[in-house]
Amino acid sequence: MLLNGSEILLECLLEHGADTVFGYPGGAVLNIYDALYKYSDRIKHVITAHEQAACHAADGFARTTGKTGVVIATSGPGATNLVTGIATANMDSVPLVAITGNVGTSALGLDSFQEVDICGITMPVTKHNFIVKDVKDLADTIREAFYIANEGRKGPVLIDIPKDITAAMCEYTYHEPKKVVNHNPDSINEQIEAAVKLIEQSDRPFIYAGGGIVSCDAQEELNDFVNRIDAPIALSLMGQTGFSNKDSHYVGMLGMHGTKTASLALKDCDLMIVLGSRFSDRVALNTKTFAKHTKVLHVEIDPAEIGKNVAPDCYVNGDLKYVVSCFNKLIKPRKHAVWLSQVDEWKKTYTVPMKPIRREDEVLPDEVIKTLCRLVGEDAIITTEVGQHQMWTAQYYDFVKPRTFASSGGLGTMGYGLGASIGAKVGNPDKIVVNVAGDGSFFMNCNELSTLAKHGIPVIELVFTNNVLGMVRQWQRIFYDKRFSQTDINRGTDMMKLAEAFGIEGVRIENKNEIESGLKRAIECGRPCLVECVIDKDVNVLPMVAPGGDVLEPIMEISLD
Repeated sequence: MLLNGSEILLECLLEHGADTVFGYPGGAVLNIYDALYKYSDRIKHVITAHEQAACHAADGFARTTGKTGVVIATSGPGATNLVTGIATANMDSVPLVAITGNVGTSALGLDSFQEVDICGITMPVTKHNFIVKDVKDLADTIREAFYIANEGRKGPVLIDIPKDITAAMCEYTYHEPKKVVNHNPDSINEQIEAAVKLIEQSDRPFIYAGGGIVSCDAQEELNDFVNRIDAPIALSLMGQTGFSNKDSHYVGMLGMHGTKTASLALKDCDLMIVLGSRFSDRVALNTKTFAKHTKVLHVEIDPAEIGKNVAPDCYVNGDLKYVVSCFNKLIKPRKHAVWLSQVDEWKKTYTVPMKPIRREDEVLPDEVIKTLCRLVGEDAIITTEVGQHQMWTAQYYDFVKPRTFASSGGLGTMGYGLGASIGAKVGNPDKIVVNVAGDGSFFMNCNELSTLAKHGIPVIELVFTNNVLGMVRQWQRIFYDKRFSQTDINRGTDMMKLAEAFGIEGVRIENKNEIESGLKRAIECGRPCLVECVIDKDVNVLPMVAPGGDVLEPIMEISLD
């Protein structure tokens, strides 16, 4: 079948089940957008207000559906506007294919209008990238990009396509997608046997699971494993939804803003079983002291992560879903009643109030998050921006179902959440989707409210307004002797008028008695809705471990004097 490059691109997307793309048109991708017009009955395109949001939308779509996200942008500034979104996906191992246009091949390297070397720019933040200079290579390049994005540790791949390539004609033949094979099971049998022996010798095992559980859809295997060895389990931020937060074995997050119970379980365990996590500095904090008193078993698909931050006593380098299923077949069920009884005592003892209440009707974030969780049900999808609200969501929302949470963990991208919520809702139209934000992050992407309005996407944008950059202010309070430099962001914006201007519903919550009714109104209106929750600027995130501190010594109280 003779097609032009743009049509070949879209046929290859359909080969890989990619029937939804996010993007923003421009000169270098006009041929692609012309083809999208012809393929509109088979490929849905969602235009955002800014390319960065389009990339975050593709990311949120991928995280919440398990599919590969696709984003399209034009050359020059369109391409560079994707970089933050690509880096976000790279840090959190999200399968993404970014397609950028470029000037024609004869104009490359001549500083032509809207020309940048996007492959050079994105090389450090992609798994791989390509520039296609011959239309005959286009189809195979797209196929390889989808394979690379999903093989091993998942991540983003960029394909840069000069404009003349999108117009050139070439024969196209349909190909079945190449099957992703993450490892040779036989090559890790000895590693699995050694790990099983270590687990069976343990009397006080402690499981720590990260985003790898979610990425490879191993929630069922993990649940069986936790119950089989009867061990307490903590999750990373990226690991949320990998294990039910309501399960009695769950002890919360581990790390900078983890629970005291999780840190004590780490302190007293005789084996730390780490599944699909990379020991980031927000978790390990001080790698010189982290888990030095106990044995560490690390199961991880990326060999570069094994021993990079924390040296394990034993490791298995393989697909997590496969490895944990092997554990479940080989390990006989065990009970650790005394150990779990101790963990339960810690749970009852160490609870942290958010702050002294200054007035009776004050709105506290934990009450908002808990009420939201109760009202939307277990199937709802929650996205977040980055900051205090992100941590409150992870601490107080009970995630139960897989792929119901999307947040920027590794890169910590303020402005991520609203775009991600758009992708999540487009990918999961029958589910309630809520983006939890702080007003600092909100002003980085509030233009995307126009995207909600344009497409009629009923996302709830829940903004905690405290008129400060809360997390940065918290650090300034503790580590900079209360020198609150440039963290007062009171912009004087009337959020309800802003909602009206964008043509969406607006709800303001100013006292605790309005929390339930305000959230119900947002949920039941069936339209895009901006909910503003007015909170005090000195509500902090606790517990907190100082950067470089010992995870076993969290700060449990912050003086507001």
